[in-house]
Amino acid sequence: MKQYVIDELRPGDYEAIKDYLDTHYSLGGLSGIYWIPLKPEILNDLQSQHRQCQPLYFTLEIHKDRLACELLIRTRERVRCACMGYADEKQRNWLIQHIDAIFKELGIHT
Repeated sequence: MKQYVIDELRPGDYEAIKDYLDTHYSLGGLSGIYWIPLKPEILNDLQSQHRQCQPLYFTLEIHKDRLACELLIRTRERVRCACMGYADEKQRNWLIQHIDAIFKELGIHT
């Protein structure tokens, strides 16, 4: 699985990130798993056409010492679909910038 991982989180960072995720994003059904919806403007052509699969999500998993962001774009509507797949460069960059913005808002320096 391709992932973007930020490791060596401090205990206070973990609590702040977890509180933020709890407040802003839906849980993925398991403890520490969150779904972050992609903005419609970064969807590729196929993903944009698959309205029945939207919204599409990145999945994040937070642990006491790290945050792991899957680079696989998923839908909650289906187990498999052609619109699911690994993020393209624009989507990957959006995710990294989004996580960086959350860390900046929380005053966490990595």
